[in-house]
Amino acid sequence: MKVIDFHTHAFPDDLAPRAMASVGAKSDVPAALDGTVSALLRSMDSAGVERSVICSIATKPTQFRGILDWSRKVRSERLIMFPSIHPAAPDALSQIKAVHAEGFLGVKLHPYYQDFDLDEPRLEPIYDCLQEYGLMAFCHTGFDVAFPRVRRADPARIWKVATKFPGLKFIATHLGAWEDWQEAERLLIGKNIRLEMSFSIPYLGAAETRRLLLAHPADYLLFGTDSPWADQAEDIRRVQALNLPLEREQKLFYDNARGLLGS
Repeated sequence: MKVIDFHTHAFPDDLAPRAMASVGAKSDVPAALDGTVSALLRSMDSAGVERSVICSIATKPTQFRGILDWSRKVRSERLIMFPSIHPAAPDALSQIKAVHAEGFLGVKLHPYYQDFDLDEPRLEPIYDCLQEYGLMAFCHTGFDVAFPRVRRADPARIWKVATKFPGLKFIATHLGAWEDWQEAERLLIGKNIRLEMSFSIPYLGAAETRRLLLAHPADYLLFGTDSPWADQAEDIRRVQALNLPLEREQKLFYDNARGLLGS
């Protein structure tokens, strides 16, 4: 069985201890790895993960260039880098053009860490530019364990963006909306919206996760772990224990991601 993990994080070696401590201080989710690229690669080898998408988050507009440079150095056949642009950056559209020019396939957006609502008018030029260049918008959706329960990336906002930008390769993390799954089922499940499933089974439960995975179009599902905040091998076993139809499981674990990332 081949596996692509569409949702991981890693940091430069000198930054990883501080980054992990900062994120860890905001939540009670224990980390499975130390946040370094070498630890992720060892985890991939142990779990049988062929490729991982590493998502960076620019928490300040000024972090774009550093993230882009590091992403250029780290990327490889096994590590697919998604740099990050900050919506508050005055040159956000130029940053998107730079991401595309460097050959990257997508960017990471996080409404909580970057202080925006998913459907704000100021995001529309960014979505339009990403759509123009064919770049993926990989976005945290639902609530966030480290922030107050303010609805910044809920299913209604996702649906509004998806319908306004039908050509945008928008990917909603955490099975559509972390800990807002009733709304996700009402507004997103069953529609042609790409959903990545990290942090769903431990919180939603195996039976409910399986039900939603079966109710959504098989071609629009992606496996992800959110490593280092989850163990890749353990999450693979959790999905296998759902006993999904083999064709759907293969699309979830590998085929759909390969279609987006290429060979």
